[in-house]
Amino acid sequence: MEGTPVGRRVVLGMMGTGLAGILFGSKASDLLERALAPITSRDGTGFLSLFPVGRFRIYTVTGRLHSRSDADYRLNIGGFVDTPVTFTLDDLKAMPPVRMTKDFQCVTGWRVHDVKWTGVRLADVLDQAGVKQGAWGVRLLSFDGSYTETLTLDQARRNDVIVAYEMEGKPVSAAHGGPVRLYVAPMYGYKSIKWLETVEVSETPARAGYWEVRGYDTDAWIGKSNGRDDRPV
Repeated sequence: MEGTPVGRRVVLGMMGTGLAGILFGSKASDLLERALAPITSRDGTGFLSLFPVGRFRIYTVTGRLHSRSDADYRLNIGGFVDTPVTFTLDDLKAMPPVRMTKDFQCVTGWRVHDVKWTGVRLADVLDQAGVKQGAWGVRLLSFDGSYTETLTLDQARRNDVIVAYEMEGKPVSAAHGGPVRLYVAPMYGYKSIKWLETVEVSETPARAGYWEVRGYDTDAWIGKSNGRDDRPV
């Protein structure tokens, strides 16, 4: 996919985002990210490839970035469970935290090394709702209204699959999918759904996610899935 040329406004925006983060903290930086990011590359589906924020490239499939305040954020766990549960951001932060430093690998080939992540195990969140015996896996939904993903139950219960609320030592920004996103360490980035809102436990194989119906592998293991990368996490 080709992007439009990066002009003066983008360069100044990138500089401003970093400077705002230093001078005024993450909230000001977050505002600049949302205001300046969606200006590079678009296709017929509304997919946008945005300019880099920090060490990352930012993508959205809806044509814009999305945001929700910490106070308004809710994570819903339902489907094939004993008791549906809704978590606030404070609820998630009150659970035993998981901290890890691992790479983030995009299926298109770029990698961000040694990213610091903090969150809670998806398995621990699922246990709060009580997954029923015989469940197949989970379907994950974003509050952007379009993006979905799936994991088998074995994948969802891995210790390196977390519901993340911090990255790089700061709260997950809106551009990075905050206040809460998924991080699936051993799989390509499209599995690490941004703006996570709902986890539906399914009794039967869930419908393919947003990129799977467009030809991406359902099991997106790094080093095995895209036929190019040979370095697993």
